[in-house]
Amino acid sequence: MGPVEIAVFSFPGSQFNGQVAPALRELIESETIHVLDLAFIIKAENGDVAWFEIEDAAMHAPEFSGFHDDPIDLLNTEDIELLAEEVAPGSSAAVLVFEHTWAKKLAGAVEGSGGFVVAREYIPESIVEAAMAAAENA
Repeated sequence: MGPVEIAVFSFPGSQFNGQVAPALRELIESETIHVLDLAFIIKAENGDVAWFEIEDAAMHAPEFSGFHDDPIDLLNTEDIELLAEEVAPGSSAAVLVFEHTWAKKLAGAVEGSGGFVVAREYIPESIVEAAMAAAENA
């Protein structure tokens, strides 16, 4: 198995333009990622929270139907409630748990060599952009 990650995407004002589902479907079909769990959080202006998991997508968000046939319940109610605290009132969020399938072979090779992950961190896009701009101007 490749590395597994959780990502939370916030949508201020719960405004969607239809680009997310096709982009995610492309990643799945190209076997770049494998969706293990997916939940959607809706936070009303008064702070009330509603949420549903991918199994209920056909009813609430049909464009996300069929993203995985073998759901693994990695997200529980407590997880969703904790993550919902970070969602602004009047906004929505998608909580995606996925395997980096592109990294399976590398992960297997590292493990097969007796290695293991010591650290893994993402560099913010703004820092990468600044470094790239500096390199171009050097």
